[in-house]
Amino acid sequence: MDFSYTEEQKMLRKMVREFAENELAPDARERDREERFPDAQVKKMGELGFLGIYVDPKWGGGGMDMISYCIMMEELSRVDASAGVVASVNNSLICAGLEKFGTEAQKEKYLRPLAKGEKLGAFCLSEPSTGSDASALKTTAVLKGDKYIINGAKNFITNGTKSQVYLVFATLDVNSSYKGVRCFIIERDTPGFTIGKKEKKLGIRSSDTCSLNFDQCAIPAENLLGERDDGFSIALTVLDGGRIGIASQALGIASGAFDAAVKYAKEREQFGKPISSFQAIQFMLAEMEIKIEAARLLIYKSASLRDAGQNYSIASARAKLFASETAMFCADKAVQIHGGYGYIKDYPVERFLRDAKITEIYEGTSEIQKLVVARDVLVS
Repeated sequence: MDFSYTEEQKMLRKMVREFAENELAPDARERDREERFPDAQVKKMGELGFLGIYVDPKWGGGGMDMISYCIMMEELSRVDASAGVVASVNNSLICAGLEKFGTEAQKEKYLRPLAKGEKLGAFCLSEPSTGSDASALKTTAVLKGDKYIINGAKNFITNGTKSQVYLVFATLDVNSSYKGVRCFIIERDTPGFTIGKKEKKLGIRSSDTCSLNFDQCAIPAENLLGERDDGFSIALTVLDGGRIGIASQALGIASGAFDAAVKYAKEREQFGKPISSFQAIQFMLAEMEIKIEAARLLIYKSASLRDAGQNYSIASARAKLFASETAMFCADKAVQIHGGYGYIKDYPVERFLRDAKITEIYEGTSEIQKLVVARDVLVS
């Protein structure tokens, strides 16, 4: 096994880190406080190729591997997890879904501008009454002539108010479980499609999360993504890849919290010496570093399996579970090391702690990841 980075990956890490520190860091605290979307920064992310980093160049993407994607996600989220999740959704859920399941015409019309960062996409699966049970959708689709009529609502939609392209999951029959699920491409200005309230959140506050409503929303039949019975498998497939992105976001949060804790421990003095000289602090830092390294290896394994065309579903579940728990652990310890200062907003660690929690919830809760892994263990 080769654990070294390629020269291209080293250059990418340097570029993304410089972008994050120069473009995201200066106003990350203010954007978090004001719940303000990083419009200017996302535009630059698109120009730099961050929003379609592993899409085939023939469709306007960067053509890089999944390890490179993970590197990018870690470096963005190390500074600003809100910007990280914007890139994660556009790459892992939208571009990946369109590239794998879309027709040539759909790729030309939708994938190309999304991969080039000219447009932004949103993935619309969760509903007010449906979270982990994605087979129990209440949003309906009825084929009438050459159009599907969509009715229902979606919630917790990342990039919801900022996107131009939406992948929306609906069912042809609410009583048919997963068999009725279909995926549709819906454009922002479609009549009958309206954007609901923007959510006020604990963390990743400068990312955009809202509800969506569909009232007799008519879309062309050619906007069905995939084969007629592919909807549920599309959701599961792209979520497997999405978990690699969220695991990398969690890794970035953990790394940012760790870096802040090391810096503070070296500078803060108590009893006449830096607190980094105390064994209690050293033990916390050692545990943080080990968990971060272990999470990174789990993430890279799942990314490598995906690049090799092998089944990576279980690997991505392991990575997402462990990385998200690592983010919570490291952010919590970083606040502890900062003491009282860790609890106030002058230091970034309280933001890392708030941002970390969502990684245990979205794109499959920790409990769902444990179910995925446990089923594999018991079948083996």
